[in-house]
Amino acid sequence: MGASGLNVAFAVTCGFLVLDKPAGLSSHSCVGRVRRAYGLKRVGHGGTLDPAVTGVLPIALGPATRLLPYLTGDKTYRGVIQLGVRTDSDDLEGEVLERKPVPALVDAELEAALDRFRGTIQQRPPAVSAVHVNGERAYKLARAGVALELQARSVSVHHLGLLSWTPDQGQLELEVNCSAGTYIRSIARDLGDALGCGGALARLRRTEALGFGLQQSVSLEQLDQEPRPLLVDPLNALANLPRHPLEPEQLQGWRCGRLQDCDPRWEADTAVVVVSPDGNLAGMARVQATGTLQPRLVLDAAG
Repeated sequence: MGASGLNVAFAVTCGFLVLDKPAGLSSHSCVGRVRRAYGLKRVGHGGTLDPAVTGVLPIALGPATRLLPYLTGDKTYRGVIQLGVRTDSDDLEGEVLERKPVPALVDAELEAALDRFRGTIQQRPPAVSAVHVNGERAYKLARAGVALELQARSVSVHHLGLLSWTPDQGQLELEVNCSAGTYIRSIARDLGDALGCGGALARLRRTEALGFGLQQSVSLEQLDQEPRPLLVDPLNALANLPRHPLEPEQLQGWRCGRLQDCDPRWEADTAVVVVSPDGNLAGMARVQATGTLQPRLVLDAAG
C-alpha cells in the first residue's frame, strides 16, 4: 500500500513480516523482537512453531493482526524422522523411553507404511503440545508429571512425500503439506509404531504457512538493520479471496458499517476483501445472503 492509501503511517505499519525463525527461540520471543524493531505494540503471529523448529513464521503488524483468521491455514514442512527410538515428546528433544533395532527397509516398504498417513486421518497430538486440556496447555501438564492420553482428532495430509531414506542411520526425510493442527511429531511416532521400531522427529523446517513461503522470509538479524524489512501488503496476502471494489459514493456507508450489494454469484459466508476507491484495503466482509455483504472488519471506521 503506497502513500496514496489512507495515510502513510498506516501503509508502513499494517502488513505481514515473514520471519525465518531460527532454532532455540519461541514464537512469542520472535514477536517481541519484531515489536521492538518496528516500535509497535500490536504484533501477533500465525501458526506457533516449537522452539526447535525453524522456518516460516508469519507475523502480522498493526491492523493486519485482525486479518490472520482470513489467511489460508495449510502448511508445508520438510522434516527428518529418526527410527528406532521413542521419546516422551515424540521428538529428539524429549526423554528417551525406548530404543529398538531398525528393520531392513526399502523405499517401497516405507511408501506403503506412509500411505496410511495420507488424506484425512485421525491423529493423536503429542503429550508435549499446545493442545488445551481442561483449560491448561498439554505441555504444562506433561511437564508437571501428569500422564496424558490426548484424544485423536481429524486432520488432513494433502501431500506426504518420501524425499530420502538413509538405512545405515535409520533416518528418512519427508515433505508434508497438511491442514492446520497437524503434528509432524505424531506422524514420526505413529510411523515408528507401524514399523515396529518406534520413531521420533529429528528436525523440522516449515517452508510454507498461511500462504507465505521461505522466498519471502527475512532473518532475525535483518530486523536490526536499517532500513527495516518491507512488509508484505495485506492485499497481496489476501490475493486468494474474492474482492469487492467500493465506488466513491459507497465509501461512507462502508465506514459506518452498512450492508453492501455484491456479486450475487458469491456463496453465503464467503470471505471477501473490500477495496477502497483509491485501491487500498478497506476491510473484510462476509456474504450474508445472495448479493449482500456484511462488514466484519472496517479498517477506517467512522467515529
